[in-house]
Amino acid sequence: MKTFFALLLFTSIAFSQNEDLETFSWNANKPLVWKDFKGIPNQNTDAAALTASGITFGFSIGKTGDRITDFTTTVECLFYPSESWYKPEDASPHILKHEQLHFDITELHARKFREQISRIKASSSLRNQLNDLYKSISLASSKMQNLYDEETNHSINREKQTAWNILIAQELKKLEAFKTQ
Repeated sequence: MKTFFALLLFTSIAFSQNEDLETFSWNANKPLVWKDFKGIPNQNTDAAALTASGITFGFSIGKTGDRITDFTTTVECLFYPSESWYKPEDASPHILKHEQLHFDITELHARKFREQISRIKASSSLRNQLNDLYKSISLASSKMQNLYDEETNHSINREKQTAWNILIAQELKKLEAFKTQ
């Protein structure tokens, strides 16, 4: 007899984990536009905008007796409009592209997560493997987001911005098979 257990782990982003937050999934054919940013701008920062995105992850485990026999997962790359904001007086196509790349970096890590999950075999350590992998991917995503802002000086260094645009496009292409559907 096979039984299923489900667990949903919610996103690595640092703000409140309210299930009622409006979200939408990353989509190569739907780049961000300023009206997607519905949050209240933080006037106490020099930042022109903030993109709130994250990876949600859930899984179901199939068991026969006490033995884990199979599993399924869901991994989503989401944008949080009410937590994302911009200052209209600072808005420009260049800054919007910088913010889009933050969302693209989140998608890149969702793809890396899916790719690594595809290599995992059902076993008694499955829950720990998946949770450890999620933590690792979340940390890697956060580090890359910070490095991106540091190297581009939050989009001010246009040469570095261009280099990051190219790098992330190449990395996304390599993992095309694992894109958000």
